[in-house]
Amino acid sequence: MTSPQVLHISSRDNALLKDLKRLAHGTTEYRKQQRIWAEGDHLLRAAMGRGVRPALGLFAASYWPSAPAVYVQAALKNIVLTDPLFDDLSTLESPARMGFLFDLPAAPEFRPDVATVILDRVQDAGNVGAILRSASAFGFKQVIALKGTAALWSTKVLRAGMGAHWGLQLIEGATLDRLDGMTVPLLVTSSHRGSFLHQSLLKKELPMPCAWALGHEGQGVSAELEARATGHVRIAQPGGEESLNVATAAAICLHASATVHLA
Repeated sequence: MTSPQVLHISSRDNALLKDLKRLAHGTTEYRKQQRIWAEGDHLLRAAMGRGVRPALGLFAASYWPSAPAVYVQAALKNIVLTDPLFDDLSTLESPARMGFLFDLPAAPEFRPDVATVILDRVQDAGNVGAILRSASAFGFKQVIALKGTAALWSTKVLRAGMGAHWGLQLIEGATLDRLDGMTVPLLVTSSHRGSFLHQSLLKKELPMPCAWALGHEGQGVSAELEARATGHVRIAQPGGEESLNVATAAAICLHASATVHLA
């Protein structure tokens, strides 16, 4: 096996380092640079487990001598930064001492017939990442983010997704007409209309594959998207809360659809 190239950087004025810092700390910088910053071993293992290898590895100088071979050999080129430089690059409160640069995947083709999650202006990065994690876990491999939704490959969403990104087909910046031709039923959650989810589950009435539309944390699904819905579903809340967090609602709905036909 060819040993990866190693470059040591100790200057804050290094042009590559400046680009990497903008990438790590910017919300949509990945779209400009067409690459992704992923910090820590969990995201690396999640990517490599699906056959995706990083283009570049970055290591803190104090960690580099003891870094396991699986990390050192993950990319064809590694950069070793002084600890203060790595700390500045890191987006974590406790830096992981290593991070990896991945090429941004090409935008996939829209598939009208597969289990899908539609994100309508969901703006919190933690919510979006958690929804992506649930989508991957429950077999909803296509995620369509309508305009106004948090940037799917941003560092915060990537971290919240815990590696689910690499198992999904992610379509960003979509408009409603992108949904034209969808052949699976489109379901929307509602607090006041439609059948209760648990009753539909017991009766095995939930369709699968289907598409679940999940809306803005405060405003919910837009009227235009709701008008496209095949059905409305309510989640029973015996405790009496007014509403659920959108990521929590997503996990409940996706799990119900994924398991409705299981024995």
